[in-house]
Amino acid sequence: MAEAPTTSHHRRSLSDFAAVSLSGLFGGGGGGGGDDQRGGGGGGGVVGGGSTFEYFGWVYHLGVNSIGHEYCHLRFLFIRGKYVEMYKRDPHENPGIKPIRRGVVGPTLMLEEVGRRKVYYGDVYVLRFYNRLDESKKGEIACATAEEAQKWLEAFDQSKQQAEYELIRGGSARNKLSMESEINLDEHRPRVRRYASGLKRLIKIGQGPEVLLSQSSNRANGGPDGYYERDGGDAIETYQWKCVRTINGVRIFEDVANSETGKGVIVKAVGVIEASADTAFEVLLNLEKHQRYEWDMLTGDLELLDSYDGHYDVVYGTFDPRYLTRWHSKRDFIFSRQWFRGQDGAYTILHFPAVHKKKPPRSGYRRTKINPSTWEIRNLNSSMGSDSPRCLVTQMLEIHSAGWSRWKKSHCSKFERSVPYALLCQVGGMKEYIGANPALKCESSATFVQSKLSSVSISNAEYNESDVKDEFYDAISTDSSSSDEEESENGALDKKEAKLKLKKTSDANKELDSEVAPVMIDPSQFSVSLRKGKDDADTNCWSTPSGKGFMIRGKNYLKDNSKVTGGDPLLNLIGVDWFKVDKTMDSIALHPRCLVQSEAGKKLPFVLVINLQVPAKPNYSLVLYYAADRPPKPDSLFSKFVDGNDMFRNARFKLIPSIVEGYWMVKRAVGTKACLLGKAVTCKYLRQDNFLEIDVDIGSSSVARSVIGLVLGYVTSIVVDLAILIEAREEEELPEYILGTVRLNRLKLESAVQLEE
Repeated sequence: MAEAPTTSHHRRSLSDFAAVSLSGLFGGGGGGGGDDQRGGGGGGGVVGGGSTFEYFGWVYHLGVNSIGHEYCHLRFLFIRGKYVEMYKRDPHENPGIKPIRRGVVGPTLMLEEVGRRKVYYGDVYVLRFYNRLDESKKGEIACATAEEAQKWLEAFDQSKQQAEYELIRGGSARNKLSMESEINLDEHRPRVRRYASGLKRLIKIGQGPEVLLSQSSNRANGGPDGYYERDGGDAIETYQWKCVRTINGVRIFEDVANSETGKGVIVKAVGVIEASADTAFEVLLNLEKHQRYEWDMLTGDLELLDSYDGHYDVVYGTFDPRYLTRWHSKRDFIFSRQWFRGQDGAYTILHFPAVHKKKPPRSGYRRTKINPSTWEIRNLNSSMGSDSPRCLVTQMLEIHSAGWSRWKKSHCSKFERSVPYALLCQVGGMKEYIGANPALKCESSATFVQSKLSSVSISNAEYNESDVKDEFYDAISTDSSSSDEEESENGALDKKEAKLKLKKTSDANKELDSEVAPVMIDPSQFSVSLRKGKDDADTNCWSTPSGKGFMIRGKNYLKDNSKVTGGDPLLNLIGVDWFKVDKTMDSIALHPRCLVQSEAGKKLPFVLVINLQVPAKPNYSLVLYYAADRPPKPDSLFSKFVDGNDMFRNARFKLIPSIVEGYWMVKRAVGTKACLLGKAVTCKYLRQDNFLEIDVDIGSSSVARSVIGLVLGYVTSIVVDLAILIEAREEEELPEYILGTVRLNRLKLESAVQLEE
């Protein structure tokens, strides 16, 4: 039997690296793990000064052998520069050992975080990688914790950037990379940044095979940072939270802005836990009774009924009501759990009441409906003078207003013996449990090792790359994961709002060629399938909100991480198409029915076409047309994006979502954090004539599929605002500006127009 799953630091980059040589690199198993320096981890830290980053650790290699049997092998993975190697044993302890697989990360490699999966005796976090040009070339590795999975993703992301840099650099490096890809298509390419031949920085991911085996079979811990902008969000929300009670260091809030609706009250419990967000996430998802009994008075007895796509499961639970009421009949319940990990490492977990055929009503038990609730867990900066990780845990739920109002006014109330109160106490229970068990935090802590030269030999002459420019890597080193961590609570938001300044549209207009006379754009000239709304009460339509509801990077963002409210968009939204298609359709701007192919569309100086491909049965395409009255100014950021390469576009194309009206659970699932779409899902680009089309394949990510599936269930009752922009990372690119916005008012799926190929 293969070994049990182990912890490791594998990341989406792993997928990318698999694209080049998926089958070859992962022909053997893998395992083991290590961790990284704080703040660097799988992310790779800051590049510069002639230092080289190397990532190594144990992972599990999952697959099916030639006779159809599944296997799970422990393997040692080593990433250096754009190279990845896989060993059966640790090469540091076994000098001279040869790798069983070796590959180079290529631009066609894609990585997907599949989520949790039970393998043999434990739950692991699976990473899938594939070639975006040939999805038959694919493979999987697994890590024991979410933290290590994220670190591997970050490590591979850096390695892929190294490979992409060589492609951009051209010349012999381009030829070498192409030759390596052709010769050894089955091997993976590591994503690590290399800058010189001096001191090398080794980042160990995971704990090692022994710890990995015990962790994966007993419990899973972990979690670093991911992909979304940190902070409370990048769109202004309508919540108005008021602290009504503090219990054991946990604050209880009520949303007073929406308390008069008569549809119930939205409340939340907020606590700071001395552990990483990954550790808190693992504790929350763990179903083992001996652990949950120590902190969860309500849902301690849980049983897994079904697990679907790695981010969604259904659990059944029982509890003894004597702890809450005088009734003696036992209670049971069923609820679903759906979770997502944002690009900033923050977790969102949704709990919905559910039914399941495996658990019909039982004799002697009274079926109870658990309140819908959400958990949000995000990392905080460490306290002054301390390296200990901290995270902010927020649990939000909807309750009936009657008992809640009485409880706010008096300390003694029947509310304290209710299910909602027991749920609100879970944050406090988790805080005390983790505080009383330091081993939970130690198991997921990171180590950082420095060495003059690596004892592991890799024969290639490309490791002396001192001519790499730091600016190419700003996408990673200054990504939106290092800002504003603790400012989402209390008065910090007020301080932020005091600095807000509306952005002048003249800053954005500099992105268009001033030497060309602007043309008049009349949206009535264009025929589209979705009509423009008359007012905010209109349905199944679109409109164009201002940029004031979105937070974007200000002029001094690189110095103080400050953000400002957005100004008027640079581009004009001239139409929206709502298509129904049999299968995902790319290059939709070339279709004869597309706005760009009309006579009026061909006369426009420039059109940005955003094709949001929605996975469903049938599939849908929401196509947004943004027009400019002048062409892009040469050498501007906008021009670099329009006429640049896909790597640059993927690193900069950003979207900010906001549910303006709708069910509060959908609002929490979608969030308001900016997302680099090119890193979250597969984006394809078509630059032709007077337009640039961006095809956004939402179905390429299991997380995105889960979120969009939830949104489609409520689409007729929600109002969604979207803002698109190009992320600014250099001093001369700031402040940011909004390319375009759109508001979608309560769309009807049946109104989509069939589009034939």
